[in-house]
Amino acid sequence: MTFQTGRNAVALAGVCLASLLFGLEISSVPVILPTLETALKADFKDLQWIMNAYTIACTTVLMATGTLADRFGRKRVMIITTIAFALASLICGLAQDSLVLIIARFLQGLAGGAMLLCTVAVLSHQFQEGAERGRAFTAWGIVSGVGLGFGPLIGGLIVSLSNWQWVFLIHVPLAGVALLLIAVGVRESRDPQAKRIDLAGIVTLSLAVFGFSYLITQGADLGPAMRWGVAAVAIVAFVAFLAAEKVSPHPMFDFSVFRIRQFSGAIMGCIGMNFSYWPFIIYLPIYVSSGLGYDATQAGLLLLAYTLPFMVGPPLGEALRRRYQARIAIPLGLLTIGLGFIAMKIGAGIEGANWLTLLPGLLIAGLGIGITSTPTTNTTTASVSPDRAGMASGIDISARLITLAINIAVMGLVLVEGIRASLQASLGAALGPEELRTLAEKVAAGNLASLTQDVPKLAGADPSGSLVHAALVDGFGLVMLYGGIGVIVLAVLSFLIFGSRQAQSVGKAEREVASSPAVVLKGK
Repeated sequence: MTFQTGRNAVALAGVCLASLLFGLEISSVPVILPTLETALKADFKDLQWIMNAYTIACTTVLMATGTLADRFGRKRVMIITTIAFALASLICGLAQDSLVLIIARFLQGLAGGAMLLCTVAVLSHQFQEGAERGRAFTAWGIVSGVGLGFGPLIGGLIVSLSNWQWVFLIHVPLAGVALLLIAVGVRESRDPQAKRIDLAGIVTLSLAVFGFSYLITQGADLGPAMRWGVAAVAIVAFVAFLAAEKVSPHPMFDFSVFRIRQFSGAIMGCIGMNFSYWPFIIYLPIYVSSGLGYDATQAGLLLLAYTLPFMVGPPLGEALRRRYQARIAIPLGLLTIGLGFIAMKIGAGIEGANWLTLLPGLLIAGLGIGITSTPTTNTTTASVSPDRAGMASGIDISARLITLAINIAVMGLVLVEGIRASLQASLGAALGPEELRTLAEKVAAGNLASLTQDVPKLAGADPSGSLVHAALVDGFGLVMLYGGIGVIVLAVLSFLIFGSRQAQSVGKAEREVASSPAVVLKGK
């Protein structure tokens, strides 16, 4: 083995370990949310923000990181972001209350999102030969899938064997190992033609996403004037983002790519996956622990049925894309996710529901995300010219994270409203509107055992806790229905946007003509 080959192997190990850490922070934390609710006295909104702070922060930093890495060095920026990720993880593990943990999770998301983007940039430069590059990205994808797939089990085992703090603290030594491998193996690289940071686009888009998420999550607690004020700020920020991208010489989003059917159809795949599957992973552990009565380790094992098919589905998705084109593969994958959610809804509504009644829906939804994921990524980048692939990839990732952030909040709202409606139907006028909403949020957080102490009126109205448990099941049934119907609608939209095989052929011919040397010279 030559020195260069050995160095590349070390670099690949460091990059893969960094991507593993990013995936673990998404999928291992949801399973400990019921524990955090008790340990940190966190309410339902706190639990939502513990997850959403990470997602919103990733969205904020993604587009700036690429420019910074190109300008100041991809290896240097990756080292800095890996150190920042380790420090933020340390703060998360030492947090004594939910507010500190939310702030630390935001910092962790900033570092994690930047670190993830650097892994792609480093691999693209380090491995430039076709076969070696393909093997490197395959290894990176498998390790990333391991982080996402086994995260729930790892989180559950850590809580069972130690305490919740180590779900975060474990990243500190692992980041140290990744840092050493990156320092030794990665070659420094820069782009002398690096563009300026689209600061106006970053600020306005981040403000819009945060504003809408805050409105959905906290809206019920705000007065009418404050509610309308937050809505106005979010809308103005979004309009300002559109205007900024229109006039910027180096925009984050070039909206002209949405005229390409292939690209727009694939973006619907990005939105569909994060409309239902990924935001639901935040709430599923609460249902498994409080609705079905399983502990953290059992919940982690059951969630493997939801995440592991994500690792085996991509080859099937790619085979479908090659044989039938993305216009079939992506809508079919989204439709499968939707059917999985409908199956979960049916399984959760059965009398005496347990892991067996939920299992078919979990497996079907997991297979659907696996089928959809790789064809979507390949299609967004392949549908544009090579010089626009980076921008297309940025829109792809941003669409995923923005949809995820918004739908974490929306699913929480649907869950609380479903529980509230069920409780109101069962308890009648026993509780006032404010008491009912407060109770619904407590039920949604999952700690059902303490409710009779927290809400004394409930002890007489529901001594066995059966009504509260039924309300939780009803609320989750509504969330499953929302996720299932929503992603099926997006599957239909994706299919319609892609259009017929003839439309695909025309679109491909137009792109080839537009990028041909003769047309480029004529344009000049």
